[in-house]
Amino acid sequence: MKLTAFADFGLRTLLVLAASERPSWSSAELASQLQVSRDHLIKVIQRLAAGGYVRTARGAGGGVSLARDPGAIRLGQVLAWMEQEQALAECFRETGGNCRLAPVCTLRARLAGAERAFYAELDRDTLADCLNPALRGFAQGA
Repeated sequence: MKLTAFADFGLRTLLVLAASERPSWSSAELASQLQVSRDHLIKVIQRLAAGGYVRTARGAGGGVSLARDPGAIRLGQVLAWMEQEQALAECFRETGGNCRLAPVCTLRARLAGAERAFYAELDRDTLADCLNPALRGFAQGA
């Protein structure tokens, strides 16, 4: 399974926010620190906010901050939320996709099991489990 850049940026954003001692970051600061497109990162932040992982505030003193304790953020849940719109394979699309093998295929059930196992494995850990001194140093570097 390959993560989308969208989900990858979401995890990176959460890691920096969790490791930082700062109360909040601007989207421009986060984009610069992570060396990613600010426009793309804004969409990522909006999705994280909609999931209740971050809070955002406009204006002076505003920015992006964690909405939950890092120990309460399960990695698999974050990824499932961030990739909710992404089908693992064509047959996983809401419309059923356009796979001609669908009526006779037994692969779909195996792929679904593997996807569940992937998220379950990641749910064994929280964002807090990923924090370390090097990451904390990186998050202070901006």
